[in-house]
Amino acid sequence: MADWPYPRWIAHRGAGKLAPENTLAAFRVGASYGYRMFECDAKLSADGVPFLMHDATLERTTNGRGTGGDKPWSELSQLDAGSWHSRTYAGEPLPTMEAVARYCIRNGWFLNVEIKPTPGVEARTGEVVAAEAQRLWAGQAVQPLLTSFRPDALEGAQRAAPALPRGLLLDTLWKGWLETALTLDCVAIVCNQNLWDVSTVTQAKSAGFRCLSYTVNDEWAAEGLVELGTDGIITDRVDLFSPA
Repeated sequence: MADWPYPRWIAHRGAGKLAPENTLAAFRVGASYGYRMFECDAKLSADGVPFLMHDATLERTTNGRGTGGDKPWSELSQLDAGSWHSRTYAGEPLPTMEAVARYCIRNGWFLNVEIKPTPGVEARTGEVVAAEAQRLWAGQAVQPLLTSFRPDALEGAQRAAPALPRGLLLDTLWKGWLETALTLDCVAIVCNQNLWDVSTVTQAKSAGFRCLSYTVNDEWAAEGLVELGTDGIITDRVDLFSPA
């Protein structure tokens, strides 16, 4: 990863404010604003199908109830994942990771897959998501960036597909974060935007990591992160920031 292949601007959960997050509709909206890289959340159905959803439970972003990871894909695939956002997207389905991969590959776009396990299946989720990514992007020049807040999920990904790039997500700078990222052979640190300053960027860069930020929705914050020399900005505001 000496040559960082990804663009600076990354659309969060597709374009998850202007359209229902983690759906192909959100990807299409992000693409309509010129974005070429997208972040999404992947977890497993009860029968091991990687699909896109952020929350452990279904209520916020679908018409389903209960824990998504407890349901088979045959049931999850029938849910409405769009009506909660607006009538425009009524009936929008939950996508599989495979559907999103094929969409991105066909259009030459880049993907950051956050491994978002249902509690209790962290390592298995990392293994399955990474193995699926390796299969889907086989032969592609640029592989997806796999990230997670959970080191055990990244360990699973490392075991299943060691060649795929990984990044450690951080909401706080907990003790040993830098050493953990090195042990996991990560290429990037993806931080809450407020954690980056001259000191933390220097630490990360000196250890060989790229520096990415979430979720950046204000111009002043984005300008500061660019001045710090960070490498990637994940944003909901695809309508505010031009990715050109």
